[in-house]
Amino acid sequence: MITTNNLTKIYGEQKALDQLNLRVNQGEIYCLLGANGAGKTTTINLLLGFIKPTSGIALIDNMSVHQNSQETKKKLAYIPENLMLYSSLTAIENLDYFSGISKKEFSKSELETFLIDAGLQKEVFNKRISTFSKGMRQKVGIAIALAKDAKALLLDEPTSGLDPKASNEFGLLLQKLCKKGVATLMATHDLFRAKEVATSIGIMKDGKLKEQFKGDKISLSKLEKVYLNTMDYKS
Repeated sequence: MITTNNLTKIYGEQKALDQLNLRVNQGEIYCLLGANGAGKTTTINLLLGFIKPTSGIALIDNMSVHQNSQETKKKLAYIPENLMLYSSLTAIENLDYFSGISKKEFSKSELETFLIDAGLQKEVFNKRISTFSKGMRQKVGIAIALAKDAKALLLDEPTSGLDPKASNEFGLLLQKLCKKGVATLMATHDLFRAKEVATSIGIMKDGKLKEQFKGDKISLSKLEKVYLNTMDYKS
């Protein structure tokens, strides 16, 4: 569902991404770890079609992102570190608005079901987003993905700034989407959450994918050790 083949992005003399090859199938969660500047966000932006590759190809459901931009966007949902919602609108109004952009219309009860499935409490459905915590806003983002019936989910540091409880709840929501067959690619610094939710984990440095593991084949302590060694950090 999400594929990159020798994907490369060069800015001037800097290689932000260097021949990246990865694959995320339906029902898989792939977590990309790495320091700032490792190439994680560049990968997400290329898959979203926000920027064009210097070489290589980004594919969503076997379609080139840059040759089929509108079609691939229909299959995608994106949750960045700071999700942009309309602060003066309520949760249900935001969901209704973004569903409309995707040319989908739902009844109030259907919209409420998406919010419930995303883990939001019913008593806040009609409260303005300006009153929401980051964790609550991220749940609205998940509801938007559910309403859109997204086949692929791209996440850029979605748990940054969340407290442990909210981060855990977000991880559980990702696993629910995984069971629905959604392919998820998450760029993150959070080794613990990656180990908890990922079916596959990759470690990036200087635009290159340095290490890859199956999530259930590596312990958290081993993952931390490999990560620190890859980053040339002294433990």
